[in-house]
Amino acid sequence: MIKNGLGALILRVTLGVLFFIHGLVKFQGGIGNTVGWFDSIGIPGVIAYVVALIELVGGVALVIGLGTRFVSALIAIIMVGAILKVKLAVGLLGNGEMAGYELDLAFLAMAIYLAINGSKLLSVSQFISQKDSKDLTKAA
Repeated sequence: MIKNGLGALILRVTLGVLFFIHGLVKFQGGIGNTVGWFDSIGIPGVIAYVVALIELVGGVALVIGLGTRFVSALIAIIMVGAILKVKLAVGLLGNGEMAGYELDLAFLAMAIYLAINGSKLLSVSQFISQKDSKDLTKAA
């Protein structure tokens, strides 16, 4: 049991850090550039803000273990969109000018695993649920 929890913790923290960095880069590089790029590929530019916020805030939430299943499901949706809208035409390994979707596929698999199984080890959610269950026990 501890091995599964440790594996999920590693996936959660790794995915969280990587998506936090992706979101941060979108804002540091000028979110307007990302908005323009989204517009250029036929996605409404406002979606760039949504994606960047999910990546930034969701990345932090994953690292600390808050709402892991929900955040992971959102990241999985983002990855499906990135693969289908941008990377699929380039191919699995890319074409020399643009990277393929192999990394996106790995992120998608990690996110789906966490959305299905969660990750309670060293998570804020676990501490909150333990406190809530102790409070309920005391109240009864």
